[in-house]
Amino acid sequence: MVLTPEMARAGVTPQMLSSTHRFKCPNCGKEFSMFQSRAIACRGCPNVNQDCKFVRCVHCDKEFPVLGFVVNTKEKEKFLSKYMGGVVNRHYNSFGYNNRR
Repeated sequence: MVLTPEMARAGVTPQMLSSTHRFKCPNCGKEFSMFQSRAIACRGCPNVNQDCKFVRCVHCDKEFPVLGFVVNTKEKEKFLSKYMGGVVNRHYNSFGYNNRR
């Protein structure tokens, strides 16, 4: 998906677009997004809000590195991992921490 001027005006960032893109799991073949991964499969993991460099399939629970699966450079990996860690931290600060998966 391409970031359009309308999306940018609405507050959508390239990082948000990357994290909502759906990926096909190489293990089970089902689709999920990085947001789903952090919100569902990674909940309860102590690294979920610490700039984790992995993404976990919400269907089969298999873990993959962000680099090569979601992004293609170390810089993008670091930036997206930090972005998603911030999203999770803001959620925890707003709604409280829940470590149940």
